[in-house]
Amino acid sequence: MHTESLKRQRRNITIAAICVVVGLLFALPQLGLSVYFMHTLIGVFIWIIVANSLRLLGLSGQGSIGHAAFMAIGAYTSAILAKFLGWSPWITMPIGVLVTVVVGFLVAVPFTRVRGIYFTMVSLFFGIGVLAVNQVFNKWTGGYSGIISIPRLFAYIKTPYYYFCLALMVICLLIMYRLEHSRIGLTWKAVAQSYSVASSIGINEAWQRILCLGVSCFFAAIAGVAYAHYYVILTQETFSFNTSINVFVYMTVGGAGLFAGPIAGTAVLLIIPELLRDLREYVPFIYAAILLIVLFLMPQGLAGLPAQLWQLIKRPARAKRMASEKEVGERAP
Repeated sequence: MHTESLKRQRRNITIAAICVVVGLLFALPQLGLSVYFMHTLIGVFIWIIVANSLRLLGLSGQGSIGHAAFMAIGAYTSAILAKFLGWSPWITMPIGVLVTVVVGFLVAVPFTRVRGIYFTMVSLFFGIGVLAVNQVFNKWTGGYSGIISIPRLFAYIKTPYYYFCLALMVICLLIMYRLEHSRIGLTWKAVAQSYSVASSIGINEAWQRILCLGVSCFFAAIAGVAYAHYYVILTQETFSFNTSINVFVYMTVGGAGLFAGPIAGTAVLLIIPELLRDLREYVPFIYAAILLIVLFLMPQGLAGLPAQLWQLIKRPARAKRMASEKEVGERAP
């Protein structure tokens, strides 16, 4: 009973903390947040969705280093339809997401034949292939030069974009959290633990991995279309191999084992360079230092740091209590 009460108390504290943070984020523009940092936070919101979608894919045991390709498909589809056909971005954005999901399910079928490092390599080749297709259709995509003057969702004022991307991030995170803790999420975790055991108890592990990839593509595409119509420019470099690696680093530094991991990793690794703008040339070294510190000293990532510190604080008290109990036991007849 005491354990259940403690868990309930921790859950309530966590929910209260999340509500405070979200409420503060919604209040920041009214508290005088500068345009520059508003722009920075909009980017953070978008990349948090991407990093969490990559973690969602990992629930089924699939690791990707070409995840930015799915983001690119949604972004380019929406941008091309809006710019060259004159359609409203509010119509092209859902179409871009739908096209990405369809492509995701189509490529997932052959992808299910490989697992582990082989899936990771295939995802890399897929990302390279998407960039190659971008070159083939350079009349529409702009090739290396990119596509510019993409129609905007709102006017040039950043406040509507801030609230739109913040709300989009919150909704996506809530859906991904519910998915992870639903029956589907538990099934994906079972497949990741052992696909042979999962198959032996009646789980269609191939279909579950296809479904997981399709759902992950859905959220990556949402981030992609939001990116396209906020930054209004897309280039190959935006969704290159380096971008996929950066997303993977955000997730790893934050802690892939915790839902809050990609959120913490993305926020820290995107906001710190902005706070240290005068040291921008040293940003790669700062990234490397943070990554090494996390890998060697924080096994659960940045998101697991509070629990790790709490365990360090409790350790002396626990050792003292055990010594006291041992002393009492030795005195007993």
